[in-house]
Amino acid sequence: MSGNVGMEALIPIVNKVQDAFTQVGMNSVIDLPQIAVVGGQSAGKSSVLENCVGKDFLPRGSGIVTRRPLILQLNYVEKGEWGEFLHAKGKKFTDFDEIRREIEAETDRMTGSNKGISDIPINLRVFSPHVLNLTLIDLPGITKVPIGDQPPDIEFQIRGMIMQFISKPSCLILAVTPANSDLANSDALKLAKEVDPEGIRTIGVLTKLDLMDDGTDAKEILDNKVLPLRRGYIGVVNRSQRDIEGKKDIKQAQAAERKYFLSHPAYRHLAERAGTAFLQKTLNQQLTNHIREVLPSLRSKLEQQLTSMESEVKEFKNLGMSGGREDKSAKPRMMMQMVNRVTHDFEEMIEGGGNHVDTTSLSGGAKINTIFHFRFPGYLNEGRLDEKELRKEIGFAIRNIHGVRSGLFTPDAAFEMTVKRQIETLAPPSMKCIQQVSTELHEVIMKCIDKIKNYPRLQAEIDNLVSGYLRECETHCREQIQQLVEVELSYINTNHDDFIGFNSTAKDESVKDVQNAGSESQLIKKGWLSTTNVGLTKGLSREYWFVLYTDALAWFKDESERDQKYYLTIDGVKMKSSEEEEEGGGLFGHRKFKIQLFHPNARYLFREYRELTLYAKDEDDMEDWRASFLRAGIYTHRSQMDMEDLEDEDHKPKFERLFEDPQLERQVEVIRTYVNSYMAIVRKTFKDIVPKHIMCLMVNKMKVFIEIELMPSLYGAGNPAELMEESEDEVRRRQELLGMYDACKDALKTISEVTAKTSSTPLPAPVHSNNHHSSRPPPDLPNRPTGRSAPNAGATRPAPAPPGGGSRRPPPPSRPARPN
Repeated sequence: MSGNVGMEALIPIVNKVQDAFTQVGMNSVIDLPQIAVVGGQSAGKSSVLENCVGKDFLPRGSGIVTRRPLILQLNYVEKGEWGEFLHAKGKKFTDFDEIRREIEAETDRMTGSNKGISDIPINLRVFSPHVLNLTLIDLPGITKVPIGDQPPDIEFQIRGMIMQFISKPSCLILAVTPANSDLANSDALKLAKEVDPEGIRTIGVLTKLDLMDDGTDAKEILDNKVLPLRRGYIGVVNRSQRDIEGKKDIKQAQAAERKYFLSHPAYRHLAERAGTAFLQKTLNQQLTNHIREVLPSLRSKLEQQLTSMESEVKEFKNLGMSGGREDKSAKPRMMMQMVNRVTHDFEEMIEGGGNHVDTTSLSGGAKINTIFHFRFPGYLNEGRLDEKELRKEIGFAIRNIHGVRSGLFTPDAAFEMTVKRQIETLAPPSMKCIQQVSTELHEVIMKCIDKIKNYPRLQAEIDNLVSGYLRECETHCREQIQQLVEVELSYINTNHDDFIGFNSTAKDESVKDVQNAGSESQLIKKGWLSTTNVGLTKGLSREYWFVLYTDALAWFKDESERDQKYYLTIDGVKMKSSEEEEEGGGLFGHRKFKIQLFHPNARYLFREYRELTLYAKDEDDMEDWRASFLRAGIYTHRSQMDMEDLEDEDHKPKFERLFEDPQLERQVEVIRTYVNSYMAIVRKTFKDIVPKHIMCLMVNKMKVFIEIELMPSLYGAGNPAELMEESEDEVRRRQELLGMYDACKDALKTISEVTAKTSSTPLPAPVHSNNHHSSRPPPDLPNRPTGRSAPNAGATRPAPAPPGGGSRRPPPPSRPARPN
């Protein structure tokens, strides 16, 4: 392996990066070079791995023993032998029997004891002077028949897990096949062929050579003449079941393996390229070469990953929170940053703009604007009585004021009483507007502080302070609006410039003429609505462009408004209460938001239709249209009074009998005109002043509180160090992020240092079954000593250079990897 000492230092660094990514579930971000061990049950996979380590440490038994992937990282050290698990950081396992028990316990913890499987890997690192740097993945043995409580699709689960690993181009495949079975039926080779049809990543391992029938051997296979692989086959002889049960030492077994190949007439010509020691060197060499091949891609991905982490790592380090050395004085500074972030986000969401604009729905300031200018005017109009109800109320007021007498003059008290009742109806929609704005402000606050959820105590304290202040602002605003209603009730100003006043014109002209005096048709709203096309199949609808004016409703083919479909005068038109209905039903049904227009007297609305059904795209759109219809004077139709109250014994409506008196009818019409005129003034005032109160007393005060008073309030609420206490998830995430960042930096540094110093041999050319020279070792395998060697020949290796290229004194030229 001379010439690749620098490259060999890369394997531990790659392992370190793998550990960092595995901890945070980022295996798919960077596929690091590894070797996956694949084979059927009882193919000898476990024995191959144990021979590479030189210790018994894997669980054994019948059925599926490996039920979770085991990522086994072998690390050469000069002294000592121990193992470490990624899930048990800081604990050294020097007893390899304890390592076996830990693997079994960790497997049962995730999969239970019913022989089920899981694709979440167990990471084990083994340090020993008797291993070469390698990363091996032990996968469950391929099985056909479920046993015990295993699910019936266990075969497909295992296959899916294996494919998850070996499908990655960065993964070498160690296909383990027993020599005493037909190679053509090898499950391992079949799976390898699916993902590596050219055999570029597959290494064949032939086990159980000593169990073949007398007179048979695997010479042709090991010479790469049967189902040839570009990387060839390596034969090994593992311990028998009797040896394992008798606790035969692995080192003694390796010595016996060496003797077997040297003494067997069919294998002695390849004894120097067979056995466990040669397998280790081969895998080490091919893994380092494979890393060299994927180095450009690996470097690029590591640089991308490093760049994505740099800003956050820089923030941690600026705050003195890098590694385990936290700067306690940084807590107040960090709290100030968090509060500034909340302040900035709140103002951005209220005032608009910023880099992160929601393109799916209205929120923040835009939502509040919609409440002020579309919904609130609609809410004000909802409380208005329709003409019939208003006339009835005025009529009763006049009659009750006159008492037993028939008045000749219109009583002012009837006008004032009716107006005051109408003014009182403005309070509930105003309070509703306040409530909706308060709800939206709270949602904005929740969105802003959600970004600091990694500091739960700070998040909770900000929520408590800001929400409490919002409740105070809402209460104060309600009091002010209620006072505004009382102010309006305290004095009915009939000298207002916009009030019609009592004159002959008001008494003599018709109600309609008075209402329309000086008025012109004005545009209220435009937009898309769907309407049922009655001429086609029932239930089908078509979308039109609707334009609403103060006196008409028109719809067009599209928003260019060139092709008009109909023009509807809305005088006397009413609106039914909004409805939601399910269309389609079941899983595929969806909600429809419906508005219905009609004439209360049941006459035709347009053409032969008595009503017009419109569908809005969503609830918000429906609310906006309903508010617009109310602004146009299309009010919600209200249910009639009980027949007992409406009719006398002759079944003649009592209210209509009131107007058998022409004098009373004239008085009602005059007062109705005055009430409409005066309430138009009051409603206009409320439309203007209520949003101003809300902006002043709620929105603007909240902005000032968050910007100026929140930080002092936090200092008064507790110690910044306590408020900035992180969640366990955030502490873990920061440690893992810093660990990954350092691992990526180390890997890039090592890659930069070793790239120019290392060499690799090219991949062997494709081989064929009729190749008579396939007994020649593949050119990318370790240098093979010429001639026959002693039992430990070919097992020497130079010690790897330290990561990053250190000045450690190199070891002697050769060292026995397996003492006999």
